[in-house]
Amino acid sequence: KRNFMHPINTALCSYGMSGHVFHAPFISTNPKFKLYGVFERTKNQAQERYANIKTFRSLESMLADDNIELIIVNTPNVTHYEFTKRAINSGKNVLVEKPFTSTVSEAEELIQLAKDKNVILSVYQNRRFDSDFKTVQKVLDDGLLGDIIEAEIHYDRYEPVLSYKVHKETPTAGVGSIYDLGSHLIDQALVLFGMPNAVFADLDSFRTNSQVGDYFDLKLFYSSHRVILKSSYFVRETLPGNIIHGTKGSFIKTKADVQEKELQSGKLPNSKGWGTELDKDKGLLHTEFEGKIVKEYISTLKGNYMEFYDGMYDAIRNNKQVPVSAEEGMNVIKIIEAALKSNQKRKVIKII
Repeated sequence: KRNFMHPINTALCSYGMSGHVFHAPFISTNPKFKLYGVFERTKNQAQERYANIKTFRSLESMLADDNIELIIVNTPNVTHYEFTKRAINSGKNVLVEKPFTSTVSEAEELIQLAKDKNVILSVYQNRRFDSDFKTVQKVLDDGLLGDIIEAEIHYDRYEPVLSYKVHKETPTAGVGSIYDLGSHLIDQALVLFGMPNAVFADLDSFRTNSQVGDYFDLKLFYSSHRVILKSSYFVRETLPGNIIHGTKGSFIKTKADVQEKELQSGKLPNSKGWGTELDKDKGLLHTEFEGKIVKEYISTLKGNYMEFYDGMYDAIRNNKQVPVSAEEGMNVIKIIEAALKSNQKRKVIKII
């Protein structure tokens, strides 16, 4: 068994759902990391779960602790820029939740600052490690569909009532489903297909008394194909999350990654069978392979967000590339800015 002599002391900027569901379980079960501390203004929820950690009552006191190497900025979107900037200025490596920032100019500033301070900066795009996305990526990498003509990716929910999280329903910078769920879908599209030439967007809100966007329909224009990204909070009966059509065939796959549900039920990432989808959610491949028509349900790859953390360790300790670069995080914001402009002007916006 390898002995990681020098685990990375890591601190969380908050211990809400993101902290206790998406970050703490991975940091605490990965021997390459040590969950060192959490910023909680008044409560001690993290300490009740992880007895040996430090609780910080202010961001200043956390950033002043020289034992911390990695800060995770998992606070409301509107604070990402400020908290990340302060952490970088304190000489810490930073992993910031998506969306990276609210604007491209903020992203550019943070990228430059991280270079100047010689610290590592990455954006937490865990959905690259979803079972369904990994499977779609493999189907495309293996060239099973021929040249891609159209791809449609959905992230739908049935949540007609406003969130109890006030910051998610307050119309401030970086808020709304285009920043929230859109960040995931846009990132996946960019990983699969690169930056588009242009964007057309229809954004709206349909929930009663909603002050923030809760619906988007984006069309990304590429020279040889189209990509559609959609999300609505009024989808009781979900459609497949991934619909890919190519010159040779199609691949249809539900959005069925189990990791979030497993984490919410208290299952730990190092447990047996982690990230394994149910058989009923296998994707349908209907294509032509070696001159024969193939129509079959294919096995789904395992989802595993721990791969992100293993990548962060390699970046910090072994000088490897971060799993998601800050530039990639900024490209997502470029698409969002273009989408907001497109919706406002009701026209196709070129991506420069």
